[in-house]
Amino acid sequence: MPGLAVQSTMVSVFAIRGHGKDAQVLLLRRAGTHLHGVWSYVAGHLEPDEKAWQCALRELREETGLTPLALYSADCCESYYDIREECIAVVPAFVAVIGTEAEVSLNSEHDDHRWASFDQATRQLPFGGQRQLLAHVQREFVNREPAPALRMPTA
Repeated sequence: MPGLAVQSTMVSVFAIRGHGKDAQVLLLRRAGTHLHGVWSYVAGHLEPDEKAWQCALRELREETGLTPLALYSADCCESYYDIREECIAVVPAFVAVIGTEAEVSLNSEHDDHRWASFDQATRQLPFGGQRQLLAHVQREFVNREPAPALRMPTA
């Protein structure tokens, strides 16, 4: 029986800094043709033989120049219908804790960035699935200490 394939070829990374009500999340404005001008977070495709957490670190470094103090599995996946690939995309999400003094250096995939409060970011993100995932990150990584078992390597 025909059906949609399920693919997991990407990761999402929420870069956060600060704590509690002062916490911020990094938003990036896309510069390419796909979703041009849309605000989002770090995301990218896995390379051959790359683990998802390794991809998260690489994409964070490539897109923003940032190295996290800590990296966590968000214990949640983003999922959506991908019309280009005619599949259901399942995207593991990660949370990168960034030092407050770290400076962002964008690559050509983005033309602007901002550190936003979680309320501001909720208004900026265009897709409901993104906003749901952001709320999960705030609830589990900002409003409480993340579970130690979710900690990923950073090297």
